Amino acid sequence: MSFQEKLKNFFNKKEKPKPTTIVGKIAEFFKQLAFAGIAALLIITFIIQNTRIPTGSMEDTILVGDFVLVNKFIYGSSSPRYIPFTEVALPFFTLPAFKEPKAKDIVVFEYPGDRDQLEPTEKNINYVKRCIGTPGDTVEIVDKVVFVNGKEFWKPPFIKYYRGQYGSYLRPAPKGYVEPRIFPKGMAWNEDNYGPLVIPKKGMKIPLNLYNVEQWRTIIDREYGKRVVELNGNAVVVNGIPVSSYTFKKDYYFMMGDNRDDSLDSRFWGLVPRDAVVGEAFITLFSWDRDIPFSELFKLLGSIRPDRVLKLLH
Repeated sequence: MSFQEKLKNFFNKKEKPKPTTIVGKIAEFFKQLAFAGIAALLIITFIIQNTRIPTGSMEDTILVGDFVLVNKFIYGSSSPRYIPFTEVALPFFTLPAFKEPKAKDIVVFEYPGDRDQLEPTEKNINYVKRCIGTPGDTVEIVDKVVFVNGKEFWKPPFIKYYRGQYGSYLRPAPKGYVEPRIFPKGMAWNEDNYGPLVIPKKGMKIPLNLYNVEQWRTIIDREYGKRVVELNGNAVVVNGIPVSSYTFKKDYYFMMGDNRDDSLDSRFWGLVPRDAVVGEAFITLFSWDRDIPFSELFKLLGSIRPDRVLKLLH
């Protein structure tokens, strides 16, 4: 048979007849539903997902009640890490990234846990913050002003601080005032005068001794997935071996909220490892008043903010 005849036969193929019986129609419906469900699952898993904003740490860039779309593909999406609706971990794989998170990006990531926690109390909780420091950067805050590698960091367009009675900024916490919740543990810093702190990158080697072990204890423990850092007299022991230095196994990022005075972020709970990064927030799908219950549907719909619909995030 010639190529022309094969081509003619291909286009003359009759469509598969549609089922005519009730049972056949029901089977066809569920088949189409299954295909749609699989397609939706693949999109949500590997390409785009939406996340709801529950707190004001990114105001006024992102508002409470915003539904934000997250590009998971750009940083290298991963297969599901937990069985749906549970905290049971699954083996997972990660696709190649088109780019790495960079300063200024609005990043969605899995919350790594409180400063001294090996793992978070609730797993698979996503946070949204601004990336301030990337692996190898040095971050410092002086009287609320952020510096990265010695240069003043770019100010987000909607950066926000608490304001005093006459519109002036409240006085920053003075240098030397110690905020006991600050990261790393034991540093004489606070949220307004912070650092300098070098952000670890994969392969970076630091001295590890009696005087700085508490600063890095939790990060090292997390890299091993268990408590491995101990003190034996004046010696630091990691996974049963006395050490005088440590080489990081992962890249890390420093995240802050644009609402600088109302954001629990890397200044308090620490650094975000690369494998906890989910994606980049890029657009607000829509926004409404999350305090209105679904039982008051018309009032809830009436609270939709038109200026937030399909708003690009920067």
